[in-house]
Amino acid sequence: MQRLQHDGVLVVGAGLAGLSAALAAAPRRVLLLTGAPLNHGCSSAWAQGGMAVALAPDDNPDLHAADTVAAGAGLVDPAMARLLAAEGPAAVHALAALGAPFDRAADGTFAQSLEAAHSRARVARVKGDQAGRAIMEAVTAAVLAAPHIEVRAGARLRGLPQDASGRVRGVIVEQDGALTEITAAAVILATGGVGGLYAVTTTPAELRGEGLALAALAGARIADPEFVQFHPTAIDLGRDPAPLATEALRGEGAVLVNADGQRFMARYHPAAELAPRDVVARAIHAEREAGRGASLDAREAAGAHFPDEFPTVFAACLSAGIDPRVQPIPIVPACHYHMGGIDADADGHTSLSGLFAAGECASVGVHGANRLASNSLLEAAVFGVRAGAAAARETDPETPALPAVIPPHLPAEALTRLRQAMSRDAGVIRDAAGLNRLLAAIDALEAAHGRAASLVAARLVAGCALARTESRGAHFRADATAVSKPRRTFVTWADIAAPALRYAAE
Repeated sequence: MQRLQHDGVLVVGAGLAGLSAALAAAPRRVLLLTGAPLNHGCSSAWAQGGMAVALAPDDNPDLHAADTVAAGAGLVDPAMARLLAAEGPAAVHALAALGAPFDRAADGTFAQSLEAAHSRARVARVKGDQAGRAIMEAVTAAVLAAPHIEVRAGARLRGLPQDASGRVRGVIVEQDGALTEITAAAVILATGGVGGLYAVTTTPAELRGEGLALAALAGARIADPEFVQFHPTAIDLGRDPAPLATEALRGEGAVLVNADGQRFMARYHPAAELAPRDVVARAIHAEREAGRGASLDAREAAGAHFPDEFPTVFAACLSAGIDPRVQPIPIVPACHYHMGGIDADADGHTSLSGLFAAGECASVGVHGANRLASNSLLEAAVFGVRAGAAAARETDPETPALPAVIPPHLPAEALTRLRQAMSRDAGVIRDAAGLNRLLAAIDALEAAHGRAASLVAARLVAGCALARTESRGAHFRADATAVSKPRRTFVTWADIAAPALRYAAE
């Protein structure tokens, strides 16, 4: 194995959180490691709706924080929500200064959309549904121009070496089939979510929770891994990943209808189409399971303006022979976002010295049991900057790294079986029988192929979903007992591997 020493900060992942962290670490040298080329393989570039931020005269950060807390079903850390909302306006203005072309009103102010569970129209957008791509293009240009940042693409994270005290001393990456150990003063994980563990997902399929898993295997504390958000309106075209029909469409007046063209959301929630995402996802799931089907009808809401106002969704529909100007869009709930992750504080510190986390792979407490729409890009920007600045202050202890555990690869056929099992048993609706069946399937795959990182991440989700016997937010148990006092989940790998948690009797 080749061994290198980097005098500075290692950032693993090149979504908005990773790029923001890399820029914020200046003037400290940064080595940015990414498995895919920049602007590929990250959810940030696929985000459609935009960034939720209190900018309008009738809005303020306190209202934004209150909506965030309300959406999180009792598990949001109010202090973190206030921090996110308070630093949001500066984050959006900073991105605009980098060249992110947010939509503007005639007077030059930010144009903002209404999305579900927001009390105000506060989602700053780009061309209706192109926010993620446009923001990432601007930030990527800044990263490539920054003299303190070196980008190494094609490097896949394989391990986290530690010293005798447990401090993370760097990373092991695989590139072109060869392993390299790189030591550094600090490591920031910004490796994204777990969507690739599910058969139906809106995220890049390569995002399989491997950063989360490697942190867990190293002993890091993990928070709330059972909480997986399913977007209600993935476009049902049989594609992997599934294209997304942004929630902004419903904010503009698009409605959900069954195969007979009848609206159904009012039967499930008084806010109808603008109900929280978990409610809408379960309603669509129920309609589909009952054989009534579900579609998103934007003919009146967007109509002839669809190509200009929502070009990404329009192109996806046309590619499958659907013209959303005159036809409803077939939809299906799909894995979209992981509220859980590596437990981190406001500056990205994890429970392991030398290891920071930011973005979707982290859990700082702002999403609780159900992320408020369009808070994810904002979280990546705000907490990515904070993690980068904090990591830049770390000094290198220059202690030797011990040999690290390098999990095996999971073969493609086995990964397909895992994804199918996760969608079936840890999806929109869960119960003890299904979760135990899933854990048994993970056991079998591990026995056959070893403890692959994707299996570790899947076990974190399944084991904690089994242990939480209530329904809360995006975690819905068909066999739920009475709702308990709100409590977050904090576990280590030693906890999750314990038989009492893996096969809890319900």
